[in-house]
Amino acid sequence: MARGGRPRARRAVYAPGLGHNGEMRRLVLLVVAAVTLAPTAVTGAAVRDPGLPNPAKTPGALNPRVTQATIYQTICVSGYTSTIRPAESYTQNLKYQQLDSGYNYQGDTNARDYEEDHQVPLEVGGSPTSVKNLWPEPRYVTWGASRKDVLENKIHSLVCSGAMTLAQGQRIFMTNWIPWYQRYYGN
Repeated sequence: MARGGRPRARRAVYAPGLGHNGEMRRLVLLVVAAVTLAPTAVTGAAVRDPGLPNPAKTPGALNPRVTQATIYQTICVSGYTSTIRPAESYTQNLKYQQLDSGYNYQGDTNARDYEEDHQVPLEVGGSPTSVKNLWPEPRYVTWGASRKDVLENKIHSLVCSGAMTLAQGQRIFMTNWIPWYQRYYGN
């Protein structure tokens, strides 16, 4: 307190570009925090990459006929996937149902913009017809269908060569395949 019982006036500190008492710095920090936290504040969850399926709708499903003991009679036989691939009429109808029910990217319901894809690929023992393993994968996003297709072939060859177990290959696609693509092919 100053003489006479009056409070002392606080001296303003001025830093160039920050305003008095760091007002601009506080404003910038608030804006950065709001922008950083905005996607998770609304939903309470991390934002999912559009190249990954919604795990609540498509958790992935395996083909019980394909095990580590049977890979050389199933997935490692040339042409095997064509013998179990579902009819196009089945996958097209499912894709339309999924897109119309809201399983789409940014409201786009144009079926040509999607590939009805197996989350766990047939090449590594994914279920051919389970709706838990099929989803409308966007074609025109960074981590879309074409990149995943490349990785599917790579993981299939690793499993069939014995460099990776079947379970390891399946787990890659049941979680997040993007880091594995980056590991083998970069960004």
